[in-house]
Amino acid sequence: MSAAAVVREPIPLSFASGLYDRMLPLYSGEVRPDGIALKFIVNEDPAAIFARMAATQEFDLAEMSCSDYIARLSVEKERTPYIALPVYPARSFRHGFITVNRRAGIRGPKDLEGKRIGLPRYTMTATVWIRGILEDEYGVDLSTIQWVEGSINGTGRHGGPSVTPLVREVAVSVNRSGKSLSQLLDEGAIDAIVGTSLPDCRRHNADVVRLFPDFRAVEKAYYRRTRHFPIMHCIVLRRSIYEAHRFVAASLYRAFCEAKHIAIKHMRYIANPRYMLPWMHDDLDEIEAVFGGDPFAYGIDAGRHNFETFMRYLVEHGIIASAMAIEDLFADVGDTDLT
Repeated sequence: MSAAAVVREPIPLSFASGLYDRMLPLYSGEVRPDGIALKFIVNEDPAAIFARMAATQEFDLAEMSCSDYIARLSVEKERTPYIALPVYPARSFRHGFITVNRRAGIRGPKDLEGKRIGLPRYTMTATVWIRGILEDEYGVDLSTIQWVEGSINGTGRHGGPSVTPLVREVAVSVNRSGKSLSQLLDEGAIDAIVGTSLPDCRRHNADVVRLFPDFRAVEKAYYRRTRHFPIMHCIVLRRSIYEAHRFVAASLYRAFCEAKHIAIKHMRYIANPRYMLPWMHDDLDEIEAVFGGDPFAYGIDAGRHNFETFMRYLVEHGIIASAMAIEDLFADVGDTDLT
């Protein structure tokens, strides 16, 4: 009897993520990872994905906060129930997400010293980057600031608490006023807000403004000077799956790279733009001039500079005890963005 080739059945994996343009080809099935039957679960609330993945590893593969992942890995090491792929679905500059009440006498970054500042979570990736930028770029003494955690435009807390305790004492309190941070800023009970959204009160209170009104120019200058386009989220894979089927990490990585390549190709077709941006052609020229065409590069080397700085911030802000090697964060997929 002749030997027959062994056909491996695709491994079914569930994947929870926001429906980013760079993920659309995976959602539509235009891109299919080799040896994997991917079930794409769309969830546009990243905090909900993080909480469910952290609590019960509900998904086989999911978008994950960089700060939550690194903080947990720093404590649990190989016992952490998932391992990251060097795929970065969410990056964002953060200068434009610093809102102040001018009645507090805040005209520039140094004026934030000694103030009460609201933020969704002290440990969230976005606020880590904002604090680091304020200290590195503008010399703000963070030790003088009182941080108040809470939802920006809702009551209560933002998402779940940090999965790991802080490694040193920090002046952080929880907003228990029954009001949103936006309301507190409007009333002058806090002086500024940093985070991932803008307070609703800026619509009716002319004193509530961005700290950097020309944030786009400031962020471009920051990128050219530092080469940082801050990575917010990575993708994590259940460690038990990775250990049982090592090929899965590389297969998924190739698929994510291919999906992004297709998204970039579609984005660059400006005869009939895919996005509701009236001056898309100008935006594309700017992307090319600033980033060389692809702001969302994947791979360990593409993220190395970002994560070295980010882990320094995590240490300085009392979130982890010491930095880790960048390679220790990720599964073995190779180190090149395949697009």
